[in-house]
Amino acid sequence: MEQRFSNRKLVMIFETHAHYEGEEFDSDRIELLSSLKDENIYKIIDVGSSIETSRQAIELANQYDYVYAAVGVHPDSVGEMKESDIDELRRMSCEKKVVAIGEIGPDYYYDYTDEDKAKQIYWYKKQLDLALEVDLPVIIHSRDAAKDTFDIMSEYSKRGLQGVLHCYGYSAEQAKQYVKMGYYIGIGGALTFKNAVKKVEVVREIPLEYIVLETDCPYMAPVPVRGTRNYSGNLKYVVEKIAEIKEISTEEVEKVTYDNAIRLFRINEDY
Repeated sequence: MEQRFSNRKLVMIFETHAHYEGEEFDSDRIELLSSLKDENIYKIIDVGSSIETSRQAIELANQYDYVYAAVGVHPDSVGEMKESDIDELRRMSCEKKVVAIGEIGPDYYYDYTDEDKAKQIYWYKKQLDLALEVDLPVIIHSRDAAKDTFDIMSEYSKRGLQGVLHCYGYSAEQAKQYVKMGYYIGIGGALTFKNAVKKVEVVREIPLEYIVLETDCPYMAPVPVRGTRNYSGNLKYVVEKIAEIKEISTEEVEKVTYDNAIRLFRINEDY
């Protein structure tokens, strides 16, 4: 399998969405993170999904010069949120290696009541307000909530919010509307799945200049390693698929998406 990539000129890959703080990496986290530059992974954002994992993401970012952190509370965890958690996120957002608020957003995949959905939206907007206050982009998680997400992101784009739609799963037409508002689209391993017709259309229809690469590891491993623990080194398969869809070189995909992430997350490459 490695022969497929042996003739590639290596550029650099920016992994914009990983969860290396998770227990799935407890046995080999140090070894894995220390080896990623050998696999062309030069920047990583570790993304919090609760107050505790946000703290862990910051700790991880402080240990590695090429790792950054995002802090936020995922919709699955907002049920127990309280106002003091926003204060804690505000404090964490001031840490030097924190580059985004996320992952946040609505998720209606499960059989949530209207009250549950309202609670998700309340804390989603509270965290969007925080992002504007501290002047950070957002990482948006949205599943089975296309209209609410779009309406809210449209409202906040008028207030200057920037961000990325993580693991984007909606239509190409809506993706183009997000791009017009200045948002980026996160593309990961699901693009390589056999049933990824909508995702392929999204990649085909939107400019490469608004795509960023992500794994959501340890989840969503791409073909040909689907079903295994995902990690950033597998982004080479996503790069290859994007290049195939857009009929461009893998080097161009890597360079443009890397520059996109640097721009979106305002990374100082001297640090």
